[in-house]
Amino acid sequence: METANRLHTVEEYYFSKKLREVRAMIAEGKPVINMGIGSPDLAPHKEVVDTIAQAMRHNNAHQYQSYQGLPELRKAIATFYARHFNTQVNPENEVLPLMGSKEGIMHISLAYLNEGDAVLIPDPGYPTYTSVTRLVGAKPIYYDLTAKNDWLPDLKKLEQQDLSKVKILWINYPHMPTGAKADEAFFEDLIAFAKRHEILLVNDNPYSFVLNQHPLSILRFDGAKEVALELNSLSKTFNMAGWRVGMLLGASDKIANVLKVKSNMDSGMFYGIQKGAITALNSGREWFDELNAIYRRRKALIFHLADKLNCTYDKDTAGMFVWAKLPAGSPSAEEVIDKILIEKNIFITPGTIFGSNGEGYIRFSLCVDEEKIEEAISRFE
Repeated sequence: METANRLHTVEEYYFSKKLREVRAMIAEGKPVINMGIGSPDLAPHKEVVDTIAQAMRHNNAHQYQSYQGLPELRKAIATFYARHFNTQVNPENEVLPLMGSKEGIMHISLAYLNEGDAVLIPDPGYPTYTSVTRLVGAKPIYYDLTAKNDWLPDLKKLEQQDLSKVKILWINYPHMPTGAKADEAFFEDLIAFAKRHEILLVNDNPYSFVLNQHPLSILRFDGAKEVALELNSLSKTFNMAGWRVGMLLGASDKIANVLKVKSNMDSGMFYGIQKGAITALNSGREWFDELNAIYRRRKALIFHLADKLNCTYDKDTAGMFVWAKLPAGSPSAEEVIDKILIEKNIFITPGTIFGSNGEGYIRFSLCVDEEKIEEAISRFE
């Protein structure tokens, strides 16, 4: 049987392929240290785990759940946004829990894109923006992010392009993979840009609290709900990546459009996971402080490792990665990391998987304990 034509537009996700290679090396007895993927190695808070364990015994725990999630989960999300982002959303109709924010990228695209529409995607940026755009038959148009412009889009340059077919603009701040942060003026300019060109602006915001003292939501700014949606996730902030808990926030009409898609794609999130998410969202400030103290120590060690490779980097970044520039004259990023994997048994991500502007860069994950980072350093001494 022939596959659908859409499969010809995408390839297997890079980490799916590369981690298979890494697992094969480990099975052969090689001591591989994985610094490639941003999957938190730390556990959720004990209270969160206890909550899901207790919820397993509830009468309705194993039944189908609401497509919109538990009302108390939506309320917890709204309260979380009010407390930490100074952003007001109505839990009744402006919040949609998701099984991870990654599914939200697909749901939003299915709700708003027709075949032939165009989508503005950051380069470098999260590869899923591109793959989903192609899967729904839309056309990715890449906008440049460069160190020269602090990894922010040049809106004046964008306005010189033909934007007539653009329906969605993806942004992601704090930015993955570079860790760049955006300020209030940037979000205000972006909202005005989206209004001028009638573009749906989607901010993917899962790194708000990782090594970032000033979390921002685009929905906080005047007029944002007219043109913007925001995705967020509990994966990074609360070490719940495998639980698959995300959220979409925005004006009620836009949430309703996405719900039309989502309600035909799943039968609700598991009850116990929703209850655990509520407990996580009610965490006190000490949770973030303790988590960031660990990441700060790891980041300092990663800087030491990057120095061993003669890389340069910006210390004032957010998120759980270190984006490092290879020394001048280096081979391609993929050649560099393959050589390190073979010779040193250390897996680092090449910047090129995030776009052409990632050439010459590599990305280290902070989801590695200090002892392993120190061991990685020792392999270069």
